[in-house]
Amino acid sequence: MFERFRHRSYELEHLDKGDYTPEEYEVCLVELRRVNRWLGDARALRRSVLPEIERDGSAEFSLLDVGAGSGELLREAARWARSKGRRVRAVGVELNERSAQSIPEESADFKEILAVAGDALRLPFAEGAFDYVMCSLFTHHFRDEGVVAVLREMARVARRRVYVIDLHRHPVAYYFYTTVGRLFLHNRLIREDGALSILRSFAPEELRRLAERAGLARFRVERRFPYRLVLSGEKVGGAG
Repeated sequence: MFERFRHRSYELEHLDKGDYTPEEYEVCLVELRRVNRWLGDARALRRSVLPEIERDGSAEFSLLDVGAGSGELLREAARWARSKGRRVRAVGVELNERSAQSIPEESADFKEILAVAGDALRLPFAEGAFDYVMCSLFTHHFRDEGVVAVLREMARVARRRVYVIDLHRHPVAYYFYTTVGRLFLHNRLIREDGALSILRSFAPEELRRLAERAGLARFRVERRFPYRLVLSGEKVGGAG
């Protein structure tokens, strides 16, 4: 029963294959924001990334979100920065043109948030262009060698640290999502891709090995409720 959880699945999700209609994708964006609120990506951001930024003590900082979706976590970071009296330059990168367009559409009240269409494997920024670089629910879309390449590219453009928030591959998470969670989900992409995302995601030790292969320094992987993993690290020679 649990054999399928021993190793990552590499079955492609609908969002990776592109076999969906524009209408399905629009509804997917709406339901994805709801799922993220329920299941903890904003919570993981508030309890891991933002406290570390606060400890750094800078009055202003820059943050890049790779694979930012509609920019929900960028808005969360911007709200936090405002509450702390800090200035932030927040940029979201999306390969999908529609998602890149949705970031400024959804962030009309946040002039500090910008969007760029670009490839995570070839980020259109100079080395050290941002203080912090993060991604959320993104790395599980890649095979291991792709994850390593993404981490290296994130580290290249980060002055301080990189953060990865992703799913913890665990039977409880999978069976909860495919039973209770699916009662409230109506979009085909969210129902089917969400379950597959868990099977494509990571055990903590797997994420540590990928960070080591990517050459990250002083990295750590923490578990966050519910069934989230947060990887943080620096490029070799980066600021602590």
